[in-house]
Amino acid sequence: MLVQAFLLALVGLGLLVVAGDLLVRGAVNLSLRIGIPALIVSLTIVAFGTSAPELLVSVDAVLSGAPGLALGNVVGSNIANILLVLGMPAIISGLHTSRVDTRRSYLTMMGGTLIFIGLAQFGAYGRVAGVILLGALALTLYDQFRDARAHRAETKAARDDATLEGANPHMRMWKIMAFLIAGIAGLPIGARLLVENATVIATAFGVSDAVIGLTLVAIGTSAPELATTVAAAFRRQADVALGNVIGSNIFNLLGIIGITALIAPVPVDDQIARFDLWVMLGTSALLAPFILRRHDIGRLWGVVLTGGYAIYLWLVLI
Repeated sequence: MLVQAFLLALVGLGLLVVAGDLLVRGAVNLSLRIGIPALIVSLTIVAFGTSAPELLVSVDAVLSGAPGLALGNVVGSNIANILLVLGMPAIISGLHTSRVDTRRSYLTMMGGTLIFIGLAQFGAYGRVAGVILLGALALTLYDQFRDARAHRAETKAARDDATLEGANPHMRMWKIMAFLIAGIAGLPIGARLLVENATVIATAFGVSDAVIGLTLVAIGTSAPELATTVAAAFRRQADVALGNVIGSNIFNLLGIIGITALIAPVPVDDQIARFDLWVMLGTSALLAPFILRRHDIGRLWGVVLTGGYAIYLWLVLI
C-alpha cells in the first residue's frame, strides 16, 4: 500500500511540473496576443489556475465535516507560497524581481491579509465574512481588468514581453488555449494525486490531521505554484513567477475562504489564530524590500526564505 502511495505521489509531482510549464507558456503567449503584460495574466489566469487545488481541498473539507482543514490549507499554502515557492526557484537561478513592478498588487495582497486576520478575530468565517472576502476579490479583479484594458493600448510595452525566452507573439490562439487548458486541468489532478497519497503516507507514520492540514496538504496544494514558479524562473520570467505567487495568495485568502464560508462556517482554530496567522502576515511582510524597493531575490535570499520555511515546519511539527 505504501509503495503504491509513493509511486502515485511521484506521478502527481511529475504531472505538476509538466502542467506548470504548459501554463507558463500559455499565459505568456496569451499576454502577447491580446496586448496585456504577462504580469497581469499571471496575477489572474495563472494565479487562479494554480490555486485550484486549494479550492478543491477546502470545499471538500467543509463538505466532509472537516472545515478546520480548509483554513489550515489556505494559511499554510500562503506561507509556503512565499517562503518555499519563491525561495527554491531563487536558489536555482535567482529571481530578477527588480525588473518587475508589482507594488500595487503587493499592497492589495497585504490589505487582503489584514482583512482576513481581522475577520478571524470573530472566531469563524461565516456567510457575512464570505461576502466581505468575495467583495474584496471582485474589487481586485475589477482593478486588474481596468489595468489590462489600459495596457492593451500600449502595444509597445506589450511587445517588449516578446524578448522573454520561450515567448512567441505569433503563436496560434488554439495552441495557446491548449497550453492553458492542459496546464489548468493538469495541475489540480496532479495535486490531488500528490495530496491524497502523501496523506496516506503521513497517516501511516502517525501524523495528526491538524499537522497534515498546515504542512503536508499545504505543501501539496502549493506544488502547482512551485512548479509554475520554477518553470518561470528557468525561463527568466520573474513577472510570471512573482505575479503567480501574489495573485495566488490573494485568491487563497479572498476567493477560497470566501467561497468556502458561503457553503459552511469555517471555524478558526486557536493555534492558527495565535501563531500561524501572524506567521503568514510576517512572511508576507518579508517581500516588502524586494517589491517596494525593487531588489532582486538572489540565491542567498532564496536560502534564507527556504530555511525559514524549514524552521516553520519544525515549529509546527514539535
